[in-house]
Amino acid sequence: MSQFVINLLFVGGSFALYIGIAIWARAGSTSDFYVAGGGVHPITNGAAIGADWMSAASFISMAGLIAAGGYANSTFLMGWTGGYVLLAMLLAPYLRKFGKFTVPEFIGDRFYSRNARFVAVACLIVASVTYVIGQMAGAGVAFSRFLEVDSTMGLIIAAIVIFIYAVLGGMKGITYTQVAQYCVLIIAYTIPAVFISLQLTGNPLPPLGLFSTHVESGIPLLEKLDQVITELGFRDYTADVDNKLNMVLFTLSLMIGTAGLPHVIIRFFTVPKVADARWSAGWALVFIALLYLTAPAVASMARLNLMTTIYPDGVDGQAIEYDQRPQWIQEWEVTGLIQYEDKNNDGRIQFYNEGNAEFAEAAAARGWEGNEFTYNNDILVLANPEIANLPGWVIGLIAAGGLAAALSTAAGLLLAISSAVSHDLIKGGIKPDISEKGELLAARISMAVAIVLATYLGANPPGFAAQVVALAFGIAAASLFPALMMGIFFKRINNVGAISGMLAGLGATLVYIFIFLGWFFIPGTNNLANTPDNWLLGISPLSFGAVGAIINFAVAFAVSHATEEPPIEIQELVESVRYPRGAGKSYDH
Repeated sequence: MSQFVINLLFVGGSFALYIGIAIWARAGSTSDFYVAGGGVHPITNGAAIGADWMSAASFISMAGLIAAGGYANSTFLMGWTGGYVLLAMLLAPYLRKFGKFTVPEFIGDRFYSRNARFVAVACLIVASVTYVIGQMAGAGVAFSRFLEVDSTMGLIIAAIVIFIYAVLGGMKGITYTQVAQYCVLIIAYTIPAVFISLQLTGNPLPPLGLFSTHVESGIPLLEKLDQVITELGFRDYTADVDNKLNMVLFTLSLMIGTAGLPHVIIRFFTVPKVADARWSAGWALVFIALLYLTAPAVASMARLNLMTTIYPDGVDGQAIEYDQRPQWIQEWEVTGLIQYEDKNNDGRIQFYNEGNAEFAEAAAARGWEGNEFTYNNDILVLANPEIANLPGWVIGLIAAGGLAAALSTAAGLLLAISSAVSHDLIKGGIKPDISEKGELLAARISMAVAIVLATYLGANPPGFAAQVVALAFGIAAASLFPALMMGIFFKRINNVGAISGMLAGLGATLVYIFIFLGWFFIPGTNNLANTPDNWLLGISPLSFGAVGAIINFAVAFAVSHATEEPPIEIQELVESVRYPRGAGKSYDH
């Protein structure tokens, strides 16, 4: 049986399962569509949160970026993990106690202003659409290899599948679909990791294998990896970073952006009571930890396997001949995500850091005239089983897992967008008397429009999947997180302050991002090259969300204290949310 047929069986079987669940759990009311009727079990909800959390950025791209940058890119792992704890401890229980469907609805009621609600809708849509771009880009990478289609067709296929089960099932369908997707993706991620850890270290537990001895060389795995890549002019894998400010701000941006992302927050409204929201958070942390503890090992082992594939006799020996390249390189070349250019016409694949001036003399002595091998970081996790020569069924499994990761988060984000448009914008402002049937129709139409937009933008993303997602986290950090925190913990913040803060934080962050990455992410429209030399105080566009959040807080406090206090009933409302006096039902609106 060919690998293509195996991939079709795994991917097709998983898709049939997702669509079948969506039909079984079809949403028949707005309550089912938005919060699954408010009756999801905490363990079930925890698994769904885990799938929602472990997007294409976590499953496909995070390990690839860690593999490429080593310790410097571990900020993705630290920021997202810390952010989830922040969300679970500081926001989720209080928002669930407030008993509303959506984040904009909370902001609108807490700051007693339709305008505040509309600004929150705008912030939510900008952050969520940016996030979806990364998911669709990840789905395109996975489809382009495993179904042997180009990335554009992969995006279209992903959009069709998401449309069927997300538009049909709403939150009820998405919840149970995401439980299935979690099972698929965690099995797909850990089984190849166990095989590869056994191959390289003899240890079946990848997190422990990362710190074990490399079987072939007899030295620690990380020491072996450092040795291999530094001899080719690359930076030490375990080296510290030069710009600590940027690293701290980036980690903080991911953390508070995590706590402000609405597609995860809305999940805590699907359980019956506040205690269940806390239990959901605990179970989700367990499910998330299974992947996040494995990711650094997957990254390190993938990088080492890649280097030893190209230099089978060691980096001091000859590189592999291009005509003798393994099958997996040939397969990925078809997608355009791996490229080779024989610059010195020797028929071999020279792979090294041509940007390292100190290594230039050594490269010239070996007859090298430039790096000849380039690859997209997003392929490493998906290609890992092939690089390690694992069985075909493992490759098919990781294909299904990668697609499950991309589709699960995309569906949650699209639901957040649709609920913001139909529930917060239309019902909350434009047409308050809209019927439940009309609101449900509007939600499905807005979700369909969002899918089309995300698919279009996903064809030309402004970076790798995890980098695009980091931008979304920065936008959420600068706009929604401060409003949520101030809404819960600061009675003195009024509507004018909240609106001013959100607009200031969002505006400053978007302008900074667009200057370096192109206005509205349109290629070629950036004002400055995205290089450290041009960054303000060395702060990357990926890290600026933390600065935007500081601007948001500062503006909100200054404006609020310069204007009238919130009404007494609003201050009492804040008190009631913060202290245990019961909770309203999330489906009572």
